[in-house]
Amino acid sequence: MSRTRNLLRVGIAGLGFGAEFVPIYLHHPVVGEVWVCDSDPGVLDATVGRYQNVRAVLTLDELLEADIDAVHLVTPIHLHAEHAVRVLESGKHCACTVPMATTLDDIGKIIEARKRSRRQYMMMETALYTREFLLAQQMVQKGEVGRIQFLRGAHYQDMEGWPTYWKGLPPMHYATHAIAPLLKIANARAIEVHCYGSGVMRDELVAAYGNPYPAETAIFRLERLSEDSAGPSGPLSAEVTRTLFHTARAYTESFSVYGERATFEWQQIEEEDPIVFRMQGSRGGRGNGVDFERVKAPDVLDHLPEEIRRFTRRGVYDQSSPHQSFLQGGGHGGSHPHLVHEFLSAIAEGRSPSVDDVAGARITAAGISAHESAMANGAALPIPDFV
Repeated sequence: MSRTRNLLRVGIAGLGFGAEFVPIYLHHPVVGEVWVCDSDPGVLDATVGRYQNVRAVLTLDELLEADIDAVHLVTPIHLHAEHAVRVLESGKHCACTVPMATTLDDIGKIIEARKRSRRQYMMMETALYTREFLLAQQMVQKGEVGRIQFLRGAHYQDMEGWPTYWKGLPPMHYATHAIAPLLKIANARAIEVHCYGSGVMRDELVAAYGNPYPAETAIFRLERLSEDSAGPSGPLSAEVTRTLFHTARAYTESFSVYGERATFEWQQIEEEDPIVFRMQGSRGGRGNGVDFERVKAPDVLDHLPEEIRRFTRRGVYDQSSPHQSFLQGGGHGGSHPHLVHEFLSAIAEGRSPSVDDVAGARITAAGISAHESAMANGAALPIPDFV
């Protein structure tokens, strides 16, 4: 498709993880121009070397002064709120990697900036577009799961050796990958939380944020937003555990949905496949019979433009220029092209994206409130809404 001035012009700020999105934007049929931004000249030069058809700047100020329509922020988490507000106040649409912010006040500032700007804001939550989530969501929507009885999420990750701003971070401040699938699949918001911290961290990690816990576990009370195929509303809770340091567990972002008819349970090891349990009814003994099977979560490609479907899988991004190509995973369960397409489609269609400022606030505030509960010895805390 030819690139014209009528197509969208998009900037990407932060080219560590953000570099994985560059080729997706470059190949998307509604994008006419891509700008890249990073404060590290070496990182910027490396990206420009791979993709000579991008325009490059070193600072966010320069990017916001450019004649572009939207900015995708992939900057350090402690800068998300400040940067998102600046993007929106510059009159540009804003996509931002998770979390939306690390304080409730900053969440409110982003929502107010979005309202004033009348631009779109999307929190780019990868967990809501993984193959596994899309499969489980389809099962719920088709009625296979029946009434949802309980949900569980976990995100285990060792952050030793990561940039300084990660050291000692409260675990629940970065729990969106575990919380988001539960709220979305149950069509609910978290309204109350009890959370407990666990374990011991070395002093230098505690000093950074005043957080003494390498792990936190929360129980959220949920409120359904509407009746749907997940069954009539009723008492519903979710358990979420997040670890960051001093915990010997291989990396995983996971969720499980326990239903009356069937359960979708995340695999114990990332290289395995999820398990689906199905209630079979009485077999003449104590308890009902339950069968189970490993399931392969397929790519969901129907709504993605042909030009970016290949980015759900590992492969060479730019096959037309092999000497510039580099291998990248489809990343986060193939979610990256889905995120880009949803953000761009929302802009083009003049509608709110799937994870807009309110949805992003509900997911992020649940984690922030959970950490506050942990610091208060597990006290029950209400979770504010932002409608």
